Amino acid sequence: MKKLPYFDYLLASLNSDNETLEKSFGRHVHWGYWESPQHATLSVEDFAEAAENLSKLLYNVTGISDGQAVLDVGCGFGGTIASLNENYTGMRLVGLNIDERQLERARQNIHPIGNNTIEFQHGDACALPFSDHSFDIVLAVECIFHFPSREQFFKEAYRVLKPGGYLALSDFTLNSLLPTGLRGQINNGFFGACDIGYSKDKYHELAQANNFSVCVDRDITQNTLPTYRYLRSLFVQKDQQKTRQSSPFSAIYSTLAIEVASRLRLLNYYVFSFNK
Repeated sequence: MKKLPYFDYLLASLNSDNETLEKSFGRHVHWGYWESPQHATLSVEDFAEAAENLSKLLYNVTGISDGQAVLDVGCGFGGTIASLNENYTGMRLVGLNIDERQLERARQNIHPIGNNTIEFQHGDACALPFSDHSFDIVLAVECIFHFPSREQFFKEAYRVLKPGGYLALSDFTLNSLLPTGLRGQINNGFFGACDIGYSKDKYHELAQANNFSVCVDRDITQNTLPTYRYLRSLFVQKDQQKTRQSSPFSAIYSTLAIEVASRLRLLNYYVFSFNK
């Protein structure tokens, strides 16, 4: 398994009963989505709602409905599974992750309601441990850049999807003008090994190569930008508190690199939906 400094830091902070981080990242571990980013208040509650909204945006582009089987790949602490569990009934919900620590937290905190079933399973996104035609929907919320191969993941997602099923994901897409030094900091910084070498056009090519139809390719970069101001406020608070889990310099530097690239539109945040 690749090194995950981000999750090492989060798990240490969550285990020390850090209330702010618990509310911010104890459920979802991804950026926020604000429909009107100019109105973001950047309170803990505001960010938690925005993170929830990103998950909802992603699964809603699949036309999801009650009674379906959904696989969330790279499920983190299970936030998207929890959201689905709370909003739909009769669902088969499966979260998959290669980091057993994240799965253990998800199992402890998330339990089925509404005639749903929930399973958290250890596994590799590029070698999914499921039979053909097992799921109506496959999700990958802000995690595909950690996978060994997007190409292999698309093949596996196509295999496990039922005919007519949907794959939906969110990802940072690359502008070729992004300087090499900035790209290197993003690829190998606080957030672990990240491959941000994919563009919107390459996703279209990948979909075509795997017999997917592109249904949605929505640029939501502007809607995610308040995330960076919120993260900076967290880093400042942690450093002032001088706790054992004070923000490492790499966290500040890596986040700043992504923010600068995003504000200059050298790195964009997209939501994609593909139909089998």
